[in-house]
Amino acid sequence: MACTHGGAGFLDFVDNVKTVDNLAKDCIAPALGIFGRVVQEGVVRNVDEKLCGSRMWVHSASHGNGTRLVGQAVVGFVLNRFAGFFRDHAWFKTTTLDHEAVDDPVENNAVIEAIADILLKVGGSDRCLAMVQFEGDGADIGFQDDHFRFPCFSYVFAHYTQVLNCCIYRQTLYSFHFVPRCVQGASAVIMPGIVPGVMAGFFQLRQDMDMTKNDSTKPNNFIHQIIEDDLAQGLNGGKVITRFPPEPNGYLHIGHAKSICLNFGTAQRFNGQCNLRFDDTNPEKESQEYIDSIIEDVRWLGFQWSGDICYSSDYFDQLYDWALHLIKAGKAYVDSLSAHEMREFRGTLVEPGKNSPYRERSVEENLELFEKMRKGDFEEGECVLRAKIDMASPNINMRDPVVYRIRHAHHHQTGDKWCIYPSYDFTHGQSDALEGITHSICTLEFEDHRPLYDWFIENLPVPARPRQYEFARLGLNYTVTSKRKLKLLVDEGHVEGWNDPRMPTISGMRRRGFTPASIRNFCDMIGVTRANGIVDVGMLESAIRDDLDANAPRAMCVVDPIKVTIANYAESDEEWFELPAHPKDESMGVRKVPFTRNLLIEREDFAEEKPRKWKRMAPGDAVRLRGAYVIRCDEVIKNDQGEVVELVCSYDAATKGQNPTDYKPNGVIHWVSADNSVPCEVRLYDRLFTEANPDGDKERDFHEFMNPESLVVMTGARAEIGLKRAVAESRYQFERTGYFCVDSTSTEDKLVFNRTVTLRDSWAKIQGK
Repeated sequence: MACTHGGAGFLDFVDNVKTVDNLAKDCIAPALGIFGRVVQEGVVRNVDEKLCGSRMWVHSASHGNGTRLVGQAVVGFVLNRFAGFFRDHAWFKTTTLDHEAVDDPVENNAVIEAIADILLKVGGSDRCLAMVQFEGDGADIGFQDDHFRFPCFSYVFAHYTQVLNCCIYRQTLYSFHFVPRCVQGASAVIMPGIVPGVMAGFFQLRQDMDMTKNDSTKPNNFIHQIIEDDLAQGLNGGKVITRFPPEPNGYLHIGHAKSICLNFGTAQRFNGQCNLRFDDTNPEKESQEYIDSIIEDVRWLGFQWSGDICYSSDYFDQLYDWALHLIKAGKAYVDSLSAHEMREFRGTLVEPGKNSPYRERSVEENLELFEKMRKGDFEEGECVLRAKIDMASPNINMRDPVVYRIRHAHHHQTGDKWCIYPSYDFTHGQSDALEGITHSICTLEFEDHRPLYDWFIENLPVPARPRQYEFARLGLNYTVTSKRKLKLLVDEGHVEGWNDPRMPTISGMRRRGFTPASIRNFCDMIGVTRANGIVDVGMLESAIRDDLDANAPRAMCVVDPIKVTIANYAESDEEWFELPAHPKDESMGVRKVPFTRNLLIEREDFAEEKPRKWKRMAPGDAVRLRGAYVIRCDEVIKNDQGEVVELVCSYDAATKGQNPTDYKPNGVIHWVSADNSVPCEVRLYDRLFTEANPDGDKERDFHEFMNPESLVVMTGARAEIGLKRAVAESRYQFERTGYFCVDSTSTEDKLVFNRTVTLRDSWAKIQGK
């Protein structure tokens, strides 16, 4: 197993990718945006797109530390069905920055087979940490068991795309973070981190390869693989029926969006159906407001449930009858222990529980007591109905769980018909059975509840036998998703409400400017696994940047204005310049902006004493106004406090649509007319917490990590006149500033813009200091 070139590179194999015309533009830039902290300001050079029949080309570039050749791509995430492709079609090419190329056809099938076999053996078909030893130019590639470590974290992208940790030995141990990206489902890229020298590897696959065709029949995740296996075996009559069962005790957040996309998306993929069912068994904490918001959020995300909306309360009569069935079968009893006593009798994780002294009540007595519970003869907490299972079970959930409890509360659906309500565990599986759910998909915290789910199904005359499957919930840094804590933020006035743009709720994100497509794409990017982990919020921000970069029209808005007077431009003159609504999409047309004697520019775009490499305005310097003339700052006017209040400038009439020939402008800045622009309020939203894990410090309350600068309101901003009638939820890129959305409270008399996200990851710079 010989390698003819030194250096190291990495290829991460991505399923279902297609070639696009501009790989660098559409892939590498977004990839840099995702893990900005990792790749820092590394720039990919030497982008050279080539196709060669049915072969795969790997390109890479490097400089620094005397590294001459990089890009010998050797290992990747290999699924079983890819091994044959590697043997038959892999062909590698390495290049250097000066484009000296050395072709290295990999003809030794044993090398490819060894790579595939080792990775499959160690990493299985889920994820792996690959480590390869390069011993020098022309040396053999050594594969030893101790070169591999498992497991490692991975972000799972759509179609088995992975983000892997790869450690490559070459004189020193370097750690790389590779970021494959699927751009509009059509391309992929690998982006390593900064090491001595900037390295970048990327690939593209020919569209006509079987491996790269967008085959929607291939499973996206382990849930889909399970369903495909079930269908292949003819289970469930060939049906796929899922459900999304939120509890209406708060607004949905980004974690729920993952579940929505999984449940509804799974039904769509397999031509099945997905029910929307409200788990409304806790009336004191539920309200119609929450129900309405959940319905709106699901619709806004682009999904539609099958049939009518379902409620667990629709099944209260049947659930009550099934509770009677358990009592009559000797498998349920009314317990009169107090809540404190029940906790004592329950035991611990290392000690078994003890039977309640009321556990052996007769069937007749239990039926009589349960009837009294139903009639309201008991106070809350005076007694409960419990399943009779096993108080010594190692699974605490199986230690005679509560089936019904007393709640003298008005229910938003059933009114005052009931004063006893079923527990979630009793309601969940039976509701699934009544609706014919085939795949009951839950998050991992319900894994220990599955034996109880199955116990109820097995001991009741249910019409169907659903199965429960669990996946890892979404953990997002700089974010709190506990409904209880989010409600605290609302109730204590730390935020405006559940739809405050700083909140991780779907309605809050919508108000901030996130699009349904960006959230769906984000959920595809992070994938579905059984491994709990924390996703970088930068990935979510990158998803909306990608969407808005492609779809948001451009505009100019001066957030913190300073006056500019063009001294050699007549007071009565006015010109209208045409600027593209989107520089990459001519179909969006053009917009017109007026140029007048009195202008406004950003205060931060002027420096009286310019720092090194300053590319904006300074005394005596010339800058280009975006889409207009080049102007020069001739005079600085200050107020009594020494603050700059006005810049007197002159414009170069010969620079309309062309650059000056005898000097070079110092940069390009945005602007608006002071005389013909629209006043607006700009709300600069940022992350709500300053710590990546605000819930992680047991010694400190999460309130202590709230970001005091999560909202900065700029009341004196001015936007180009074309935005005067911008409607709520319209999204724009304010050039050189960020992406913004018209707030839902905005009016023509008071235009309000919310910052959705900055153009770049500003937090990466903060953390890098």
